[in-house]
Amino acid sequence: MKIHANSKLLMIGDSITDWSRAKPIGEALFDSLGTGYVGLINAHLNAVHAKARIRVVNMGVSGDTVRDLEARWSTDVEALKPDWLSIMIGVNDVWRQFDARLQTEKHVLIGEYEETLERLIARTLPSLKGLILMTPYFVEPNTADPMRILIDQYGAVVRKLADKHGAIFVDTQAAFDAITGDIHPMGIATDRIHPTLTGHTILTRAFLKAIDAEG
Repeated sequence: MKIHANSKLLMIGDSITDWSRAKPIGEALFDSLGTGYVGLINAHLNAVHAKARIRVVNMGVSGDTVRDLEARWSTDVEALKPDWLSIMIGVNDVWRQFDARLQTEKHVLIGEYEETLERLIARTLPSLKGLILMTPYFVEPNTADPMRILIDQYGAVVRKLADKHGAIFVDTQAAFDAITGDIHPMGIATDRIHPTLTGHTILTRAFLKAIDAEG
């Protein structure tokens, strides 16, 4: 497994990461990590890699864009001193350009998205043992759909930054695309964004594969 033993793994993002985690810090007993992919990853690491003693912390906040992450970065990342950091952000940056198209102040265009995410990476990377970058996704097999096109462009930014900074890259869009031929998108995410348990399991498997922790 790529994550070092006895590491603190902090996972940050939007509602997909949050998924009813405890506030202010998602950690401890029962469902404090939420019942989505973060909780499933934690359960797997405890069940299969118990000797590694990986401490998982969930700091997702529903509705966040990368702009919101930057506003809370000092308290929700730096103050918690993670060894490993996982970031999945971008769906709201894209989504607001469609569901709030006239409220342009809520739009995080791709230039701001890349600049802000890179700023956060550069600010934090020196203190980390490792970084994991997960793409945003849209569970829509029609790659000509306007929102899917834009999500793919934001995902390409994440890939570019992962390559540039030597981060582990998790292509969540590819993980969903691999199964939408067999399962209708409504069975994965009823609004194409917020996953069912099946959708969270797909995210979990993609993450575990990227860190070599499947077995």
